[in-house]
Amino acid sequence: MYGIDSYVALGDSFTEGLNDALPDGSFRGWADRLAEILAAGRPGFAYANLSLRGKMLDEILDEQLPIALELKPDLVTLCAGGNDIIVPGADVDAVTERLEEGVAKLREAGIPVLMVNGPDTKVLSVMSVLRGKVAIYNTHLWAIAERYGARMVDLWAMAPLHDRRAWSDDRLHFSSEAHRRIALKAAEVLGVPVQGDWREPWPVEAVPSRWIDSRRSDLTWTKVHLLPWIRRQLRGESMGDGLSPKRPTLAPFVPLDVLEVPDGAQQQAS
Repeated sequence: MYGIDSYVALGDSFTEGLNDALPDGSFRGWADRLAEILAAGRPGFAYANLSLRGKMLDEILDEQLPIALELKPDLVTLCAGGNDIIVPGADVDAVTERLEEGVAKLREAGIPVLMVNGPDTKVLSVMSVLRGKVAIYNTHLWAIAERYGARMVDLWAMAPLHDRRAWSDDRLHFSSEAHRRIALKAAEVLGVPVQGDWREPWPVEAVPSRWIDSRRSDLTWTKVHLLPWIRRQLRGESMGDGLSPKRPTLAPFVPLDVLEVPDGAQQQAS
């Protein structure tokens, strides 16, 4: 599959790049990192990232998918539905049926699709309750990928993501190092040569975590991240309200650290 000259990324905050922060407060993320790998030695390579934090599956399929279908790139990555399935009472089966519609449209248009499934949350205190939902969702995603000939970046099976250091403090988004490893894994799935190995073990922690520290962390996380999320859900608000995708058009790839981010585009999440 290597020889990709155009790439469009669809999704939510994960593909936007939270919390792989750049010095100016914008986000890099695994998709930008993958684009950088794909662009190496290919001066005509073009990239768009339509992903935006807080987007639900229907929004991604209604707002982002039609653009990808019109652009007809050599590759589309799709990671969506995570925000839907974490809502209490969500019907995981219904979410995956809707996602399948999007994958089917892309494949019917002859566009290669790289899907990304959900990570194992076992290592995350409190968030581990989502593990069963994510596992069911992933089973559906693998079946969809098989039916439509899509490829899969299997986050669940990536052992380095089973370390707490792969996650940022909000327990929903990955650290910069995890984004780097996910990009390497995606490139591997595509058959693209890379420098570096996503399987490399994490360094041994100098100070092991204590039970009391974990409980204090839970309290801080609840106050800083969980309660604001619940309030947004009750108000029907989204982290992405008023923001625009960081790379809304298919254009020659330029790393974000040298790309001028337009007003209203992604800023540091609050």
